[in-house]
Order: sequence, then C-alpha cells, then structure tokens
Amino acid sequence: MAKLILSVDGQVLKEYTLSKERTLIGRKPHNDIQIDNLAVSGEHAAIITILNDSFIEDLGSTNGTMVNGKPVKKHFLQANDVIEIGKHKLKYFNDAPSQASAADFEKTMIIRSPSKPAAPAAQPAPVQAQAPAPAQAPAAPAAPAGERAMSDTVTNMKAMAPEVVKAAPPPPAPTAHADHAPLPEAAIQVLSGAAAGRTLDLTKNLTTVGKPGLQVSVITKRPNGYFITHVEGASFPTLNGAPLGAQAHPLADHDMIEIAGVKMEFFFKP
Repeated sequence: MAKLILSVDGQVLKEYTLSKERTLIGRKPHNDIQIDNLAVSGEHAAIITILNDSFIEDLGSTNGTMVNGKPVKKHFLQANDVIEIGKHKLKYFNDAPSQASAADFEKTMIIRSPSKPAAPAAQPAPVQAQAPAPAQAPAAPAAPAGERAMSDTVTNMKAMAPEVVKAAPPPPAPTAHADHAPLPEAAIQVLSGAAAGRTLDLTKNLTTVGKPGLQVSVITKRPNGYFITHVEGASFPTLNGAPLGAQAHPLADHDMIEIAGVKMEFFFKP
C-alpha cells in the first residue's frame, strides 16, 4: 500500500498510509495530513488514490505545491517522488504495481462543441464506403483497438445512430458481480449539450470525464463493478441528482451522471 513520509529540515515527523481514496493535506485540523504552518493553506492539496495509483492535486493554495522541485497543479505520483508544501516534504513510497500510466491522468475526455465543418464532414463517409465495400472492410483492423480507449475525446468519437440506441437497450445488471461472473462491458452516453447522443466505451481501468479546470471525475473498472470518483473541481458532480461526494460510488445500469453541466447516462452494453 502507498504511503507518505512527512519531514521538515531532514527530520522525519510522521508516516501516513494512503488508505483513503481522497486524502486532504492542509493547515486546518480536519485535514487527513495536518501541517500546522502559516505557509500551508487551510486545504492545500489532495491526493487521489485509485487502485494502486495516486496523484496529487493542488487545491488553489496560496504558495503552491511542488513535486521534485517543480510546481504542479496535478501530478501522477511515482515511487520516491518528493512533494514540497512550504518547508515540509512528503516522500511517496509505493511497492504495488501500477494500474495506469501518467498519461492516463493527463488525457481527459473533454466535453466541448465540435467545430462546424466537422458535422457535415461525417455524413459523406458512409456513402463512400458503400461502393468499394470489399476494399473498405479490411481497412477497419488497421486502427488498433486501444485507440478507442480513454484518450479519445467526445468530439472525435463516432456518433451512434438514434435507431441503434433504441433497438438495443442495455439489459439490467447488478452493480457488484460475483468473482466467477465476468464483468459486462459498459459505456456512457452524453445526453445534453453539443455532444448529445455520442458514446464512450469504458474499456480501460481508468477513464476520466469532464472539463479540466472545472469538474473532472474518474470512472474505474474494477473486478466487482464500475465506480466513479470526483477528482477535480470545487463542486461535486451529481449521481442520480445527488452530489457525488469525495468517496468512490458504485455505478448501476442507467445511472444518470451530471458533470460540468453536461448530463450523461452509464449503461451496460448488451
């Protein structure tokens, strides 16, 4: 399990185990790691731990957060990284194998309006594919399946035809699954905004969704189900109309999520 060693001027003060999904660091007593120093903001930074991975996010502190001597807003933590908050240092240790890479936390599914020329350009594509059908078929495997993963943005995803969505409603399924039962494939569909009607398959262990700098959440694919965790933004997204909160929440079929004013639906694929 990951842990932090707090020190100041080379003297070790305390050891903290990152057992929570969200660990707060700051000057005020309610923080999980309290650093009683005027150079530290009341709520200075937060460490998000998902599976075996952690990253630190500065919470708009007055004096900033540094990792390995460089100022950061959000940073994927690796073994022996040194976090500097004021004169205090927190050294990160983690012997468990990582489930993700630093790029997984930097690439976010951005919800934004597609450019105007992009909409009509998508229409002729199926027409051209009809005539040379044999030539078009072998071209599909050329793109690796990994390109459909979390790094794709909503604006680059192919829109699902409305009749397909209606003809194949996702079947009901429980949130948690027995060890012997395979976890069904799942996806999210955007229901409002300029990207309404588009879908994203949840194929990776970690998929980030939202608007960087405003609201971002992580959807985690675990052996016992799918979970959503708030990771960025002063206000929490909502799940079925209720604020998400700081801890991970399991997702059930047809759950309604609202992030940065955009509504989307989680569903299990048939």
